[in-house]
Amino acid sequence: MSLENKNAVLYGAGGSIGGGVAREFAARGARVFLTGRHEPALTKLAEEINGTGGQADVAVVDALDETAVDDHAASVVAEAGSLDISLNLVTRGDIQGIPLVEMSVEDYVGPITTGITTNFITARAAARHMIAQGSGVILALDSGSAHGSPMMGATGSIDAALDTYIRNLAVEIGPHGVRALGIWVAGIPETFTPEKLAAVDNRLPATPEMIENVLAALTEARMTKRSPRLAEVAATLAFLASDDAMGITATFVNVTSMYPS
Repeated sequence: MSLENKNAVLYGAGGSIGGGVAREFAARGARVFLTGRHEPALTKLAEEINGTGGQADVAVVDALDETAVDDHAASVVAEAGSLDISLNLVTRGDIQGIPLVEMSVEDYVGPITTGITTNFITARAAARHMIAQGSGVILALDSGSAHGSPMMGATGSIDAALDTYIRNLAVEIGPHGVRALGIWVAGIPETFTPEKLAAVDNRLPATPEMIENVLAALTEARMTKRSPRLAEVAATLAFLASDDAMGITATFVNVTSMYPS
């Protein structure tokens, strides 16, 4: 499961998942290009990776800005020689806990617009270079909530849109040697904080006790009665990005331990 000589661009790399994946990719030999809108978090992560023998570069890139994304992708290819892995981890701004009949248009449409726009822009930028070089992997991430997600606002709708987009993209770019696929992830314990929980559902008190209650409920809902850890999610993405997974495309791997909703 080596990523030696691979150049990986991570969008939204400054968050908890981004940090875990970047460290995993770098440990397996990839050069990671960390992008996001908040430079201090990216720089701190890059310094950690470079300090442990890895290779990490930082660029402030707004994934909603197609010119900025295109220019950055071109700069990666110009500097490193190729763009081999593209992973979008950009936060969508999902709002949950409000009945759909009481939700505002902005709260419902906003995450859908942000999620599909950033994934389209970043995947398109990567695919153009990957098609030219005849290889590459485009990775996406959502919660696998496309088939019924009550009280989760637009989460199910954007998951459905992203699932479909990635599968259709895979069909188009597959003949050029490029893969497109993703993983379903929901409720990684190490990424939960009271502040993040309250941002998604402001009915919940932002307390450590609420975090424990939510994690307990998630554990009970999982088929394995345990929550996948960040290291497991990162390792799965590393496998899917590697040449060991060359036969896998146009699909999503379930890393939730839940039956897809």
